[in-house]
Amino acid sequence: MDLQLKNKLVIVTGSTAGIGKAAAKAFLEEGATVIINGRSSEKVSAVVEELSSFGTVHGIAADLANQDESKSFVEKASDIGEVDVLVNNLGFFEVKDFTEVSDEEWLRYFEVNVMSAVRLCRHFLPLMLKRDSGRILNLASEAGVKPLPQMIPYSMTKTALISLSRGLAEMTKGTNVTVNSVLPGPTWTEGVENYMKGAAQAANEELDTFVKDYFKVNEPTSLLQRYATAKEVASTIVYLASGKASAINGSAQRVEGGIIRSL
Repeated sequence: MDLQLKNKLVIVTGSTAGIGKAAAKAFLEEGATVIINGRSSEKVSAVVEELSSFGTVHGIAADLANQDESKSFVEKASDIGEVDVLVNNLGFFEVKDFTEVSDEEWLRYFEVNVMSAVRLCRHFLPLMLKRDSGRILNLASEAGVKPLPQMIPYSMTKTALISLSRGLAEMTKGTNVTVNSVLPGPTWTEGVENYMKGAAQAANEELDTFVKDYFKVNEPTSLLQRYATAKEVASTIVYLASGKASAINGSAQRVEGGIIRSL
């Protein structure tokens, strides 16, 4: 299937690992030009080199939680060309008791997980509306609908992204621009793997057994009963960004294996 992404310019934030990197690769495989982003210049350069065999890829290192660096990122991206697709993937999580999360940590969550997306949308959405063409995808989470008690700040920011996406979609009424959020469930990324290894070690269990039991104990409503792969989530992101998904707008697309038990 031709997803009509050839020669489109795509930004994927937080794309030096995990879902972001998988999405960047998937866009390249569809013939798009991709801008890789991360905070570390070394990591960005390494991923650009790794993915360059799949297509035309650029790298811009910037901490998008920082207002000045975000502005610089926008300027550099605009020098490359008109952005057709914006994927706000940047985000982080930590398992921590609610009472132990400081005000500073709450603000950091908001800056990284929400304001990084707000700033880029504020710049690129008006340009897309002026051209009457474009796609914005904000990576939320099933935790945005089903908040996790061990990750309340993370869950809160993902709920905010769902609301942001719907609000921005209302601004696109009658145009060929769409804004959607994507709600992955538990996905096997480098960060999750490191966390699970530590948790399995603390529980004195084998990693495979610990991971398998995780879904029985912690995610019994999951119909998938396993971690999704980053590639599986990336395929949904790429489809929603494509010309084939022009009628999907203002949606919160679930890719969470049925964890959210609702119609």
